[in-house]
Amino acid sequence: MPCTAARSGSGIRYPAAVNPNPSSPSPDTSATQATAPSFVYLASQSPRRRQLLDQIGVRHVLLLPNADGDAVVEDAEAIEAPRPGEAPARYVQRVTGLKLDAAVARHARRGLEPAPILCSDTTVALGRDILGKPDDEAHARQMLARLSGSTHRVLTAVAVQVPGGARHAALSVSQVRFAPMTTEQIAAYAASGDPLGKAGAYGIQGPAARYVERIAGSYTGIMGLPLFETAQLLRQAGLPG
Repeated sequence: MPCTAARSGSGIRYPAAVNPNPSSPSPDTSATQATAPSFVYLASQSPRRRQLLDQIGVRHVLLLPNADGDAVVEDAEAIEAPRPGEAPARYVQRVTGLKLDAAVARHARRGLEPAPILCSDTTVALGRDILGKPDDEAHARQMLARLSGSTHRVLTAVAVQVPGGARHAALSVSQVRFAPMTTEQIAAYAASGDPLGKAGAYGIQGPAARYVERIAGSYTGIMGLPLFETAQLLRQAGLPG
């Protein structure tokens, strides 16, 4: 269920019960920290991941890079660059770990209230080839032509950092079968703009669903946040549920 949110000057969305000023803790802060955290920081700009956390009732605060007044400029594209010959599973786990490292540093730099930090990354793999986000419409058409009539994997890594403690991680791997697409269908979908910003040049929850013949695995993992694995990690981090 979506939570009521207030907006602070830093551009970070806080649930109403979360105090955005760590120097002035709310009356029940110490009790909350002594028992279990009441929310998580989500280090992701994906609206789908926010919606999925809302779906399972996880209260969250966005912890995004390059907010107003942030002294450090972060380069997400550099983090997401694959290494030569890197296996897709290794790639997505490495990138998720790097993004979580950056989020932990961001949290410390901003002096925010302690809470678990959640990070996730998704990639599409055709064999050992990693299909990231398309550069433009033409690149999207190329990717979709490769996916047409074939089965590919969608890998989503999730990691949670406990304040001052352990890091928990999981990997979800699903298979997606695309029906054959005509050149006209590929061109029309690419021109819609929906493929941009999405690994593999498509989102299963959008118009591309009409071309998905079958899946095996986690539907929410294909969307970008496998809820079963995420819920397990959050329980390990101390959140109820």
